[in-house]
Amino acid sequence: MLQQGLVLLIAGMGIAVTFLTLLAFVTMILGKIAPRFEKAPVAKPATPTPAADDVALAIAIAVAERR
Repeated sequence: MLQQGLVLLIAGMGIAVTFLTLLAFVTMILGKIAPRFEKAPVAKPATPTPAADDVALAIAIAVAERR
């Protein structure tokens, strides 16, 4: 019975190591292939919104009052 347990242990560990090794190689290969299909990001110009200006003003007031 102990021998069967050890065989099962070795088989399970072997399967796990094989799977993780295969996963690492597939991830590495896909990491090299994936950038070919990536589109270049389109940069949008940042336009300040009135709400952002209000927040900046509120922060400035809070800092001025704190000092």
